[in-house]
Amino acid sequence: MSERWKYQLKVGLPWGIFMSIVMIFFGVNDRPFTEQIQSQFFYIQTVGFLLFGVFVLGYSSWKSKIRREGKK
Repeated sequence: MSERWKYQLKVGLPWGIFMSIVMIFFGVNDRPFTEQIQSQFFYIQTVGFLLFGVFVLGYSSWKSKIRREGKK
């Protein structure tokens, strides 16, 4: 696996997991925790956060890392 993909996974996966957890806590007032975890929307949203984190945030973070290293 290339260094870029390792970096993108290292940045994107924790962000996606963190955002899923945060969204659960924001929704506790509307629906109980167990009901949120059992819903199909939760899993679709989690996959969306993970994909966005890996492909968009990870890639943009990788590009900025390369630019920073190039300036040194």
